Amino acid sequence: MKEELAALIENHTWKIIPLLCHRKPIAYKWVYKIKYKVDSSIEQYKAQLITKGLTQHEGFDYHETFSLVAKEITVRSYLSVAALRNWELH
Repeated sequence: MKEELAALIENHTWKIIPLLCHRKPIAYKWVYKIKYKVDSSIEQYKAQLITKGLTQHEGFDYHETFSLVAKEITVRSYLSVAALRNWELH
């Protein structure tokens, strides 16, 4: 959890502002996962801070959205398909 919070702060993912008197804070929860190696031994413990964003309103609670970064294997797959089909890439 400490590493996840440090990464969120370092990347300027959010900024803390005073809560308006007529608003409730956005709910959140921690999601924990264990990543395993092929031999079933533990490779890594992971923690993610998840907001319950369905209560947010664009322009009031947020002004821009966050998109996850594509995984390397996904990019390779798209490049392979494009090469096989002779597609032009931009």
